[in-house]
Amino acid sequence: MAQANTFFPGVIATGTMGTTNPPVPTLGTSINQTSFARLLTVNSIDDFCIFAPPSLANISDSETFEVAWCTQPRNNARVIPDGTMTGVSFLKTDAYIQVYGYGDFTRLNIPNGDFGGELDPHGAFGSGNPIGGNVTSNITGSDQNYADAAQMCWHELDEMGCGFVMPGNYNFNGTFESCEADVAYPPGWYPTATVSGTTLFSTFAQFFTGVANGVGYTVGDTVTPSAPYMTPSSSNCVTTASVSNGIDLVSLGITTSATPTAGASVSDNGASIPKATGTLASGHAASPTNSSVNGASGSPVQTYPVVILVALLSGLSAVFLFH
Repeated sequence: MAQANTFFPGVIATGTMGTTNPPVPTLGTSINQTSFARLLTVNSIDDFCIFAPPSLANISDSETFEVAWCTQPRNNARVIPDGTMTGVSFLKTDAYIQVYGYGDFTRLNIPNGDFGGELDPHGAFGSGNPIGGNVTSNITGSDQNYADAAQMCWHELDEMGCGFVMPGNYNFNGTFESCEADVAYPPGWYPTATVSGTTLFSTFAQFFTGVANGVGYTVGDTVTPSAPYMTPSSSNCVTTASVSNGIDLVSLGITTSATPTAGASVSDNGASIPKATGTLASGHAASPTNSSVNGASGSPVQTYPVVILVALLSGLSAVFLFH
C-alpha cells in the first residue's frame, strides 16, 4: 500500500473527539460491555471496531446512538465476543482500507432478521451517526483521525446493498484474510468517455419516494443498473485462523445478547428517535445467509455481511456499516 505523510483536504478530521471517547485511541483499556464510547479504530484484521446498538435495536432505529464494539479491548469500548465473526476480509488499497465481515451479529444487539442500514455522516439531527462518533487508523504508520463522507462513500445508495456500494469478493465466510486490493470506482459512477485525458462519468441516484413535513417528494433515477461498473481484484492474501481476543466474558459474569426478532422497540434513554417514511422503487438490500456456525445444538443462525471503509489518501473518507 502506498504510504504518505500528507493527505488530501478533507481526509484528516479537524473536529474534536466525542465526549464519550478517550482523547486518543488506546489499546488495552478495561472491559466494559455497557460502555457508550464511540471511537472506532481500524488497524488490521485482528484490531478493528464497528458500530452497533448499545441495547437491542434495529440498525435503522439506532444510528444516532450506536456505540463502538472492538475485536480487542481498546478505546474504552465494548469487546466483540469471540465467535461473533465467522469470516473477515481486511483489504488495503492505495486509497482506502476496507473490512468485510460475516458473523452472528445478534451478539452485538442487532435483531435476528434485521437487514441493517448505513450510518450517514450527518444523521437525523445533523450531528453525525452516531453522535460523537470518531474513526482512527494507524495503517500509514501513525494514528490518524479521519473525516466524514464524500463521493467514495456516497450515502444515498443504502438500499442497493453491500455488493453494489462496495463490490468485491463476498465468498469468504469461514475464512479470515488480509489482502491487497485495487481501488473501486465511486459507487454509482460509470465512465462514459475520455476527453483531453479526463474521464467523464454518468452517475446513478437511487429512486425513492417519501414524505417530508407532510409534502411528498420523489428523487433518483427510474432505471436501476444491474451492477456496479467494476469489481476490484484482490491479491497477496494472507490467512489467519480466526479473529479472537481470548477474553472469556462469561467467566467475568458478562453475558452476550440473546437472539431476538426484527422490529424490536427502540429507545435511547427515553429520547424519541425519528424514522424516515417512504417507498423504495428498486434496489436490493444485503441478504442474510443461514449458517450453522455458532448455532446452538447445530441449529442455524443468520449471518450478515458487514462492511467498513476508511479512506486514507483519496480525499474521500468515511465509515459505512451494512448488514
